[in-house]
Amino acid sequence: MDIRRRNNVVVTGRADGPVVVLAHGFGCDQNMWRLVVPALAERYRVVLFDYVGSGGSDLSAWSEERYSSLYGYARDVVEVCEELDLERAVFVGHSVSAMIGVLAAEAAPERIGALVMVTPSPCYIDGDGYRGGFTVEDIDELLASLESNYLGWSSAMAPVIMGNPERPELGQELTNSFCATDPDIARVFARTTFLSDSRDDLKRVDVPTLVLECSQDVIAPREVGAYVQAAIPSSRLVTLEATGHCPQLSAPEATTAALLGFLEELS
Repeated sequence: MDIRRRNNVVVTGRADGPVVVLAHGFGCDQNMWRLVVPALAERYRVVLFDYVGSGGSDLSAWSEERYSSLYGYARDVVEVCEELDLERAVFVGHSVSAMIGVLAAEAAPERIGALVMVTPSPCYIDGDGYRGGFTVEDIDELLASLESNYLGWSSAMAPVIMGNPERPELGQELTNSFCATDPDIARVFARTTFLSDSRDDLKRVDVPTLVLECSQDVIAPREVGAYVQAAIPSSRLVTLEATGHCPQLSAPEATTAALLGFLEELS
């Protein structure tokens, strides 16, 4: 199997630099990182890719069986790292990719040496003293709406997820990204994402970890960032002066500065 073609792998930046892998979230693709890549590429070897079913990936490689679990996406990550023979790379995961990175780092510790979790959530549903931001009914309604009218759901939800209503072009970009995804694939990825519970996985993270949260985020409220940081002994939490769930688009300068600061600490 041609992993590079399957996952639309792109490598840029310094060929001899430390490696940074950038991973997108639900309904997105590697283009979501375009505003932070130039600064990273000046000092680092930057690897971008699309999960199977997203962006420019090979859609023929998608299967519901594999991608009904976060482990299927983690296998994509591990296989990309193996194909490029990466060692101790820094994995930067946005949204659900933060938890995918946790699973990939556990599966292939020789490949991933540090994690950056951008607006992560290990569990979206409230319960047992934990606040994920949604009730069971909220998630059921969200998924039912998505499955009955994906394009309508995308048009309504993407601007809410993005935040920054004073900058409608950002919400429109996320809407376009959502709408470009095959509805059947999006349905599976959405269920995999919003019904996941990776809280126990956090306890096994033993690599340096940066947790980036936004000051306002309807998908991952501030309580979630605090929970993730407390669950990972080797982690540090940074709150960006940014709103919404996609700071790499809404606040690229602040996001880039936090990334570079963490990467410099590792060197």
